[in-house]
Amino acid sequence: MTDGPAASARFAAVLSFPARNGGAPPAGVDPDEFRLALLEDAYEVVAGLELVTPALVLDPPHQPDAEAVTWPGTPIVREGTLAGAFAALHALGAGSAALVAPDAPDLPPLLLGKLFRALGSAPAAACQAEGAGQGLVALAARLPLPGWLAAALHDVDLDTPDALSRLRAAAPRPGLVPQGPGWHRLRTPADLRFLDPGLEGWENTRALLEGHPLSR
Repeated sequence: MTDGPAASARFAAVLSFPARNGGAPPAGVDPDEFRLALLEDAYEVVAGLELVTPALVLDPPHQPDAEAVTWPGTPIVREGTLAGAFAALHALGAGSAALVAPDAPDLPPLLLGKLFRALGSAPAAACQAEGAGQGLVALAARLPLPGWLAAALHDVDLDTPDALSRLRAAAPRPGLVPQGPGWHRLRTPADLRFLDPGLEGWENTRALLEGHPLSR
């Protein structure tokens, strides 16, 4: 990680939007504990990226439990739209940024790296969610956002089922929003089947789910 953001710094921010996402736990698991375990694991993914500043985006703005999962000094952004979050990260010095869903605790860091690399030839890049619900796992963009993308992101978020197609429709040409490899999100108890016990990471989620089957 960088010691301090430079004008061309990369940021990766996890969204904490409890009313819109956070994952549905299996029976017997407290919903708030589950949401925070997913969030902390997703934050640990971005915090472990090299040469990237981790951040947290909050809506509603007051979430002390969410802030408590971050490392000291982590930038906290209080915005309710993706466009607002990107703008706030740019104001903090980001030249590019990725916004990440809070319910992808086992997201491979390599996939975020691919999104940042795609920004070398495109203004934005997306990791699409696999399975029911679709939407996006992460969206990366060069900053400041081009006008067409900023306008689209006032009405599109990571939970919008057809987010990728809507962003491509808003672009002057579809190739401006390339798609990286997809990944899964844990939005229903059935999605727990995607978790691979042999995959490193997601320690908080793993501990909370101890004794619960990962398939239904």
